[in-house]
Amino acid sequence: MIGYGSVLVIVFALIGIAFLREQSRANTQYSQTVTPTLFLHGWGSSYHAEEQMTNAAKKAGVTQTIIRADVSRQGKVTLIGEIPARTKNPIVEVSFLDNRNAHYHTDGRWLRNVLVTLQHRYQITKFNVVGHSMGNMAIAYYLLDYARDKQLPQLQKQVDIAGHYNGILGINDEPNRMKLHKNGLPTVIDADYKELLGLRTKYPWHQVAVLNIYGDKNDGTHADGDVSNASSQSLRYLIAKRAKSYQEKKIVGPKAQHSQLHENPEVDRLLIDFLWKN
Repeated sequence: MIGYGSVLVIVFALIGIAFLREQSRANTQYSQTVTPTLFLHGWGSSYHAEEQMTNAAKKAGVTQTIIRADVSRQGKVTLIGEIPARTKNPIVEVSFLDNRNAHYHTDGRWLRNVLVTLQHRYQITKFNVVGHSMGNMAIAYYLLDYARDKQLPQLQKQVDIAGHYNGILGINDEPNRMKLHKNGLPTVIDADYKELLGLRTKYPWHQVAVLNIYGDKNDGTHADGDVSNASSQSLRYLIAKRAKSYQEKKIVGPKAQHSQLHENPEVDRLLIDFLWKN
């Protein structure tokens, strides 16, 4: 007769075997590198807007390590949490405490400060990045100002979600006003986009794989409610010829609304597969 203690041993053994099998599946399904992936939120937001995506990655078995990098109004970086040695696919949730700063060169410098801090603390040499809304402008201006600095960690993969590279609805754009030429150049160019044209010569040459995700509410505006599809897609003209690869994905329906995109399971799966799947 098997005793109660023996039953417990068997139960725990089965749980352990199931856990090891799940770990083994994750290890073969996803890349196993020490390259961190940084997530950047949009205007007026915080790292909380990144948590749906980062937790989805953790739940999928991509990583067990998520830390935060708070950036003060003065650009000082404070890391919250630790990345243990040999951790696979660590995630860094970046939080700009001055979350309404629309001076994009400053946002780009803050991203640089995060990278330098991670470089000094963990000796990183490469990184991936995911941006939503204004977070994409921080990425774009970081690359505009620092892409040629080979002393910095080098970007490998870039996911842009709801990027407003050439205007925001209700500010300097209107639904269906802007169109794109066949080569991707917008028919109307705002001041920020004119400055970003520098990426056509500064973006890293055949180094970065890019996934550009944008939303269409399917209400006839060809927009996500805040940003026109043309504004998001205008990224192609800036970087596609220099990128290692460039692809676009349109999300359609109510969950394609601007702020819903970072809460969308379809987006979670897209970025997980793009960033980490073998």
